[in-house]
Amino acid sequence: MSSAHIERAFEEQIEDHLIAHGGYSKGNPTGFDRERALFTSEILPFIQATQPREWQQLEKLHGSNAESILLDDLVKALDMQGSLATLRHGFKCFGKLFRMAYFKPATGLNEETERLYAANRLAVTRQVKYPMRSENSLDLVLSVNGIPVATAELKNPYTGQDVYDARAQYQTTRDPAEPIFRFKQRTLVHFAVDADVVFMTTKLEGEKTFFLPFDKGYQNGAGNPPNPNGHKTAYLWEEIWPRDSWMDILARFLHLDRNEKEKVETLIFPRYHQLQVVRSLEDDARRNGPGRNYLIQHSAGSGKSNSIAWLAHRLSSLHDAQDQKVFDSVVVITDRIVLDRQLQDTIYQIEHKQGVVQKIDEDSSQLAEALRTGTPVIITTLQKFPFVRKKTEELKNGRYAVIVDEAHSSQSGEAAAEMKGILAKDHIAEQAKVAMEERGYTEDWQDTMLREMAKRAQQPTLSFFAFTATPKPATLKVFGTPGSDGKPHPFHLYSMRQAIQEGFILNVLANYTTYKAYYKLVKSAEEDPQVQKRAATKALARYMSLNEHHIARKVDVMLEHFWRHTRHKISGRAKAMVVTGSRLEAYQYYRAFQRAVEDKGYAVGLLVAFSGEIVDPDTDDKWTEPKLNGFKESELPDRFESAEYRILLVADKYQTGFDQPLLHTMYVNKRLDGIQAIQTLSRLNRTAKGKEETFVLDFVNDAEDIQKAFQPYFEDTSIGEEADVHQLYQLQHDLAERQVFFMQEVEQLCEIFFRARRALTKADNGLLYSIVDKAAPRFEALSNEQQEEFRGQVGAFRSLYGFLSQVIPFQDTDLEKLFTYLRFLEVRLPQSGKPIYDFDEDVQLNYYRLQKISEGRISLDDGGRGELKGPTAVGTGREQSPETELSTVIDLVNERFGTGFTKGDELVFEQAKRDAVADAGLQQASTVNELDTWRFVFDRKYEDLLIDRLQRNPKIVSWALSDPEHLKMIRDLYAAEVFDACRSAAASQADAPS
Repeated sequence: MSSAHIERAFEEQIEDHLIAHGGYSKGNPTGFDRERALFTSEILPFIQATQPREWQQLEKLHGSNAESILLDDLVKALDMQGSLATLRHGFKCFGKLFRMAYFKPATGLNEETERLYAANRLAVTRQVKYPMRSENSLDLVLSVNGIPVATAELKNPYTGQDVYDARAQYQTTRDPAEPIFRFKQRTLVHFAVDADVVFMTTKLEGEKTFFLPFDKGYQNGAGNPPNPNGHKTAYLWEEIWPRDSWMDILARFLHLDRNEKEKVETLIFPRYHQLQVVRSLEDDARRNGPGRNYLIQHSAGSGKSNSIAWLAHRLSSLHDAQDQKVFDSVVVITDRIVLDRQLQDTIYQIEHKQGVVQKIDEDSSQLAEALRTGTPVIITTLQKFPFVRKKTEELKNGRYAVIVDEAHSSQSGEAAAEMKGILAKDHIAEQAKVAMEERGYTEDWQDTMLREMAKRAQQPTLSFFAFTATPKPATLKVFGTPGSDGKPHPFHLYSMRQAIQEGFILNVLANYTTYKAYYKLVKSAEEDPQVQKRAATKALARYMSLNEHHIARKVDVMLEHFWRHTRHKISGRAKAMVVTGSRLEAYQYYRAFQRAVEDKGYAVGLLVAFSGEIVDPDTDDKWTEPKLNGFKESELPDRFESAEYRILLVADKYQTGFDQPLLHTMYVNKRLDGIQAIQTLSRLNRTAKGKEETFVLDFVNDAEDIQKAFQPYFEDTSIGEEADVHQLYQLQHDLAERQVFFMQEVEQLCEIFFRARRALTKADNGLLYSIVDKAAPRFEALSNEQQEEFRGQVGAFRSLYGFLSQVIPFQDTDLEKLFTYLRFLEVRLPQSGKPIYDFDEDVQLNYYRLQKISEGRISLDDGGRGELKGPTAVGTGREQSPETELSTVIDLVNERFGTGFTKGDELVFEQAKRDAVADAGLQQASTVNELDTWRFVFDRKYEDLLIDRLQRNPKIVSWALSDPEHLKMIRDLYAAEVFDACRSAAASQADAPS
């Protein structure tokens, strides 16, 4: 069988399916008008069937010339406004508006609109000869009412060609100047297809044509899953191209993105996962109505802004099976200006009318008015809601879809509760009324308290659609969908792994180099003062981070790397970011870079970013970001984008949400943990023309720690051990046992607080704090250790109740009262007496060496599910750091390597193990946690126990503490044994007679 015959068979299979099941007719390739780039024989029958009156009027005016006049005006409209706008909004011919497509209405109430939609003429045409001067042909062309909207080049691997040959065909033999290919004017999207994968593009530009994957994804990565019934890519003609799906894409997905700054237009065609998530969310909301939560875990590079814009528009007009509107308004919670513009533009292109989207950029009155008038799509920040309460007293009980742009803890806590209290106030009031009657309550303050409890829970009139790439445990629990394992999971997942493999983001861990500073500090002070170990260790680390020699040495490494490597990347346009640990560090690194650049004569523009004001420790001069850079803070993103500036030094700014595709290299001088590591390093992952890789040089973090931070979010994310409500009651009991506060004081405070909840006066505040302050002398009567334990328990209770009250419908008002009281008590407790040390005059740097530790790829495991740890009762106590001599703490910081183990050495670890088993805190923690969670407490405690033995056994303990791998090995060796022993000891005590 010839290769041409095999390829024709592939074409026929697709054509047959679309004609038999997809709502298409078989197109006639000879009916294609090459000059007009239209299937002219399809146009007039469509016009006559759907708009007979307009056609008759035109024919009456122009007789036999009417058709050619209509076609000529249609061509002019297509050339001027584009085929997408013409399909959606029609064109004018001699004052008459002619529609070129009718789209499916939101409801089935109008039979005429249903008839018109059914009259659309969709055709699939094979081997369409399109050029003006040759006989080249396209494998497939899809048309709507005679207007070609899509082309496809098909390759069957059995012919020796694949999808990349189809791409090359578009790039080398398809002239973008041909009428059928002209950007926006005729065909809107082009597909390269084989039996395994699909690529697409919306603009042909010769060899510069850029293709995007259009695959379903497989095992949370790129590609497509096996199809037991045929080709892996059958979804394209079975799901995407059929009539209803295709017309829906043309009507409500495709849109033109205009970059005003660069004067560039991009036609956006949805990727497969975007179509899938928007449609599946819409279908679920249509079936189930309001009152459901959805978590969408989409990686950076997923096109989240477009997905949100499409979803917002569809939900705003969504009707159920009974043709009833599902939501009165859609509220989009975001801090991003770009999302506002994108929503406005996308919805205007679809609706062609103003007023559908309202951005709340003035005050709370504007938000109240938008809610009252039922604006279809409202864009606001979460912070506006607490100030709109009084202005929405008359707001009718509505049904709302709330789309959260970046779901994190603030959207799943008290701030979100305020929003629920406004949008679902009538239902909450009804819940409170029922609870009042059940409890026999009669006071207004009790009603207010019950409303506060009710508004944290899920509301039947509100649906939340929460988008994030990095869900926290609370986010998963509040917005996730229960899976077969009983744990919450994302409703829809587009993983980091798939985004990297498909090329939408770069792998920031692919080129990762770590450095380590080896140094020795010596005590220069004559005295050897008593200091607390942890506080002193932190002070010494702070001393080193600001040490002039330390900074100068690292700046030399960074600047030389940038000059020799980074500056040549991305066609000589690459930029770098230096991440520092504090504002003062950012300033001092900036000054060091300035000196180094000047000394070396390098032409490297520098910028620095930090908030507030810092004081130069040498000159006492005060400096701000604008004063150092020479322009306003708001100008920095645009200035950094220019060719003048190449390195940006930051301190807690521009580490989230900053989108600069030319960022190639990051120099890390700050501890990065968990989500912060992902958010910071992900500043590098944006793609750009000529950007093939990224580079990270990390002076602080270990490769293993970075790998652990990324792994939970590489594919599917779930929760590990979950919090138990019994832990909450145990904390309530333990807090009461301290007798720092009395229940009558809790009652008094809650009565005042909830009575005045809507308008808390200064007098009310005074009364509240006078009640809370009664606890101060009782707290001060506790020992330092007991005070720290109490503080930990207060924080643990607040965290655990705040989390659990969103997912468990609590009916226990005592917990709510205690939660409210502790909110006030926590801020009024006397500050802990943790010492603050300044060792500038007490220690000196005696030795310094900077050494490369590792370089290369940090690999993430495929196919694994990352588990997150949610809040539990662990960590309710804060261990006291014993005092020791400054010289001993210096020994901890100065790393000293020892030799191999002996039996005598092993006794040190055994003694620490025995002390760990006898520790009451470890025993208690073992009764309420499993081993992996209990390890958080054990690891820290065991390290402390080793530190206690440092003076007696300096060689072996220093060896253990000098490298995280050494310490990890020792702790892993003993953890399970100590855990079992602690549980046994705790059980024995519980069984002992009192």
